[in-house]
Amino acid sequence: MKLGVVGGGAWGTALASVAARDGEPVLLWAREPEVVEAINSAHENALFLAGVPLPDSIEATGSLEALGGCEALLIVVPAQHIRTILAGMNVGTTPLVLCAKGIEAGTRLLVGEVARQVQPDAPTAVLSGPTFAFEVAGGMPTAVTLACADEALGARLADRLAGPTFRPYASSDVIGAEIGGAVKNVLAIACGVVEGAGLGQNARAALIARGFAEMTRFGMARGARAETLSGLSGLGDLVLTCSSTSSRNFSLGVGLGQGRPAQELLSDRRTVAEGAFTAPVLREAAAESGVDMPVTEAVCALLDGADVREVVGALLARPLTREHQ
Repeated sequence: MKLGVVGGGAWGTALASVAARDGEPVLLWAREPEVVEAINSAHENALFLAGVPLPDSIEATGSLEALGGCEALLIVVPAQHIRTILAGMNVGTTPLVLCAKGIEAGTRLLVGEVARQVQPDAPTAVLSGPTFAFEVAGGMPTAVTLACADEALGARLADRLAGPTFRPYASSDVIGAEIGGAVKNVLAIACGVVEGAGLGQNARAALIARGFAEMTRFGMARGARAETLSGLSGLGDLVLTCSSTSSRNFSLGVGLGQGRPAQELLSDRRTVAEGAFTAPVLREAAAESGVDMPVTEAVCALLDGADVREVVGALLARPLTREHQ
């Protein structure tokens, strides 16, 4: 199965490396001409994944039309650009593996829902889980969820991507896999705030637990299964991104916790902290579903410029309630 990868950032490059591990041909589309040139000439993505050698069987291109001969496509562009990218492609019935994590602004649609709206004939799957790109590309052990409503297609895709250090676990809960990946980005910002404000490890642990409760409430309201949310694409990804400065969302939160304005922090970034875009959309979607998400509300307030101490104080002053309701 010849794979194409749409997106030449760190994660797209890492997945291309996984797919090309045994000399299998992989075609990688990148927007940046310098990325295309560097991969084809030096077998390295110096812009987004510097210092990581890439397999010779990865070919980069700047043309979406060149992906026409691929038997499946991994879509690894930021969530807010999925619609535009897919609308510019002639996908037909080629399977799409969606690797972005987020909710589309305006429509409040999950990435998979956007893909099915724009490319209704293409079967879709979702790849999500606790993954730092440089570890995956470096061959460090990684496990992910590969969710697909068509179990036979999911099995073929998992078999194609699996390797000695990259282990996909099958699921049919596409919605659950997507929601876990989207919500954890927002919660990672909150945990970064705890770190940046010096609030301690107790606070971070409590925030992870209460954030996971928010993720579960929202996921169940949208039709996800609880076991998916407690698996790799939910709790697993949450733990990873809420505890390391390698997470773009966590790093953004650290800056917010230190009192730096969101506009400054986001303007400095070549790569995208998806949680900053997902947070306000998630707040809207939660309100629409009647789901209480106070941590998400707090992140939105901080992104809008609220004072850290006031936001934390408001969270701690909420009425006492039962842990499980």
